[in-house]
Amino acid sequence: MVETAADGRPLVRYRSPVLDSARWEGFPFRGDDIVISTPPKCGTTWTQMICALLIHGTTDLPQPLNSMSPWLDALYRDRDDVVAALRAQPHRRFIKSHTPLDGLPYDERVTYICVGRDPRDVGLSTQHHMANMDPAAVARARARAVGEKADTKVAEEMAERAARRVQEGAEPGSSGFLHWVENRAPVTEAPASLRFTLHHLGTFWDARHLDNVVLLHYDDLKSDLAGNMLRLAQQLGITVAKERLPDLVRAATFEAMRGRADQLVPEADMDVWRSPRDFFHRGSSGQWQEVLTEQDLRRYAEVTARCATPDLAAWLHPTHPLPAAPER
Repeated sequence: MVETAADGRPLVRYRSPVLDSARWEGFPFRGDDIVISTPPKCGTTWTQMICALLIHGTTDLPQPLNSMSPWLDALYRDRDDVVAALRAQPHRRFIKSHTPLDGLPYDERVTYICVGRDPRDVGLSTQHHMANMDPAAVARARARAVGEKADTKVAEEMAERAARRVQEGAEPGSSGFLHWVENRAPVTEAPASLRFTLHHLGTFWDARHLDNVVLLHYDDLKSDLAGNMLRLAQQLGITVAKERLPDLVRAATFEAMRGRADQLVPEADMDVWRSPRDFFHRGSSGQWQEVLTEQDLRRYAEVTARCATPDLAAWLHPTHPLPAAPER
């Protein structure tokens, strides 16, 4: 049987030095699986934590989050090992992905969750993320998983990219943000760009009418975490004990997750983060207002107008809408 995406078309393949969506092909789904697929820095780990709390019904989780909810696309681990670990899980599975919906095999029994966030905040958060990452450790992890030597061309390429990011402004600022906005690499090869972020969200936006596709907004989770956790539980068919909800909500707050960083950060056992706590840097909305110039925002609005439909753009920017696009 040929696997297809939610729209019935052949799967699009997404590849970068750290991920390959082809690792999803042939994955044996269970009927109640959950796939959490967001663009980077849109609340992936947060959503994984919320699902862990809802599924287990307790703040005392049985495993580190990375083990309960592995990133199947990532080239950090041997695929057979990841699939075997998922096959052995006795609880309802919730699997991490950074692959857009058109690259994921579609199964109507599976729930697909995506989270949208104001891309201006995504761009700044991406810079913090890159500055906190140890590219040599990432290269070593990838080399172990795919059978390469750590001193191969792939490792050298990753180190070169990391150095370039520092030069382009790894710390939050105008130059780094504009590089993220102007990145014209194909979306199938560049998960750290504005164009990829909008493309990924667009694949879910176009499928939001499907019963098994759930689209959340980062700002909604920030403003009403309890209400949105309950709504997600209902969409997943999970009953939450009323007396347990306050504890579950507290455990899903940014402050609580930062305090458990060693248990919750992705790939915590691979030492890819210079500081696990700084993986949870701010988690705020609107931080872009402190940094970006009018020129930055004008260019951002121009690219967004070309890469996102007006309704998607309006949904992504609920509190600080973009200016109307100039007439062509």
